[in-house]
Amino acid sequence: MYVRDAKNRDEAWLLDAIEQLGLDDVAFRSRDYVIAVDEESDDRAGFGRLRLHRGDEGEENRVELTGIGVLPEWRDRGVGAHVIERLVDTAAADRFETVYVLTDQPEYLTQFGFERVDTEDLPPALTDRLTEKREFLGGGVVGLELAVDAFEMPSRLRRAFKQAEPTGGEEPSESAEDFGIDSDSATYKYDTGR
Repeated sequence: MYVRDAKNRDEAWLLDAIEQLGLDDVAFRSRDYVIAVDEESDDRAGFGRLRLHRGDEGEENRVELTGIGVLPEWRDRGVGAHVIERLVDTAAADRFETVYVLTDQPEYLTQFGFERVDTEDLPPALTDRLTEKREFLGGGVVGLELAVDAFEMPSRLRRAFKQAEPTGGEEPSESAEDFGIDSDSATYKYDTGR
């Protein structure tokens, strides 16, 4: 399992996955996303993106982690944690000192060091975005922030990611009975009757 930048060929898959998971895709640009990929099967497991919020004149630009999703069969395997880690690393490489998340699931993100931010302490661009997200997801959306050098990856999630496999297991093999054929009395095309 690894996390890479999204490519143009990932766009259709991303849009389908965003719709399947019921996430908002405001200002969708596939090049802003990262994708977790199983290196053995090449299956895509999760994704997330950085969204830049330009500050007004004299104000700093801000960056938001958004559109983070993990397909149901890949949950609880550290996929989301590693997507978040890659996004935080990218923000740090782009010289952002702080990243923000607007979420209705703050308890998941606090394990990485994110802390709640009061609405009045959010930068103006993120206050507007918070209003949008609350309209889309409901009133339980809160703002969180993290200094990029304070990100912490729980060791259990790092171990889970290294061994990640989807749930569901093998497809059952089909038999003649699955198609309503009684194998004791059926005749076959090349059956000579002997």
